[in-house]
Amino acid sequence: MVTRYDCDVVVVGAGPGGSMAARYAAEGGMKVILLEKKAEIGAPLRCAEGVAKKWLAEVGITPDPKWIRADMKGAIIRSPSGYTFQLDESKAGSEVGYVLERHLFDKHLAELAAKAGAKIMMRVGVYGVIRENGKLVGVKAHTMDGDIEVYAKCVVAADGYESQVGRWAGMDTNVKMSDICSCIQYRMVNLDIANDYCEFIIGGDAPGGYIWVFPKGDGIANVGIGVMGTKCKHGADAKYYLDKYIAKTPGLAKGEIVEVVGGFVSTCPGLDETVDDNIILVGDAARVIDPITGGGICHACRTGMYAGKVLADCFKTGDFSKKALKPYDKMWRDRMEDKLYRNFMAKEKLATLDDETIDELIKLIMDSDIKEVNVYNLLKVIKEKFPKVVEGFEELI
Repeated sequence: MVTRYDCDVVVVGAGPGGSMAARYAAEGGMKVILLEKKAEIGAPLRCAEGVAKKWLAEVGITPDPKWIRADMKGAIIRSPSGYTFQLDESKAGSEVGYVLERHLFDKHLAELAAKAGAKIMMRVGVYGVIRENGKLVGVKAHTMDGDIEVYAKCVVAADGYESQVGRWAGMDTNVKMSDICSCIQYRMVNLDIANDYCEFIIGGDAPGGYIWVFPKGDGIANVGIGVMGTKCKHGADAKYYLDKYIAKTPGLAKGEIVEVVGGFVSTCPGLDETVDDNIILVGDAARVIDPITGGGICHACRTGMYAGKVLADCFKTGDFSKKALKPYDKMWRDRMEDKLYRNFMAKEKLATLDDETIDELIKLIMDSDIKEVNVYNLLKVIKEKFPKVVEGFEELI
């Protein structure tokens, strides 16, 4: 027997994007059901856990020591030959932030959604959508108690990189191999590293991507790598490159691995379409992620908030057509699209540079007087000395 549930909006996925959409839709007076396939929100982890600080207030999140593991003073960018550019918070601005306990952060956002009135259902594996007379009207899923069908006026697809809800609804969510990074991360202990600076290693050690070291205090850190899909030639390239780098790096080589996580990240500047009749895609499901860093927590929270607010407006009129949902698409594009596209083009160009050129770029940046360090200002400096690096997107710099 199939159990039926009825609501105004069903959200698939209780990550940051899903919880934020559920929260803001519920605050707008909607009856919300939030479905999560895992047994625990925020776990198992697939995230480097680093976030900037400044955007939290924008989406209505108050920093809480419960989910902040470390407060970073700055960041270090390291070139293939070991040239380093170190920046502290006075210069880094929004590029410096927190290293989270991500599972606690995600639970916090789900709690905010629940407090706003959203119903959360765990261990619910959505396996398809429901249509009536061609119209999308809900989703169907397996639960520990049997199969269910959730009928809603609108579906929010917040089911991450592997998103299937959008595809089931007929939306094109495909990405090119060059817009995919293969990633693996170790949680390591007994490390000899700076505990208050995040580190980014670029160049041939991580083809088309970078290696990261995100400290969590007491000699503990997330140490990971992303390798561009088109540069993966064997079955486990990301692991091969990460192990190789750790072995040659004294402060890391002495460490021990206590957790391994892996997966894929999309690095395109968002889908061409993120809404259709009775459906919205948010966060990683919409491919709204920083193409140059692979960071997606901020983008998921923003798109989730925008989705929830637009849904609340649609609720007042009873219209959840593609046209009525389009303001969501405009909101996130107005706020982020130019930056995402600029970073996408920078990612594409950086992937073509050899290690010698990357060394020269880092040395150039080291000698430059940049008041606030961010991708935009770094590209402005690079544009003057290496104009070919920014060919095709000069107008965005």
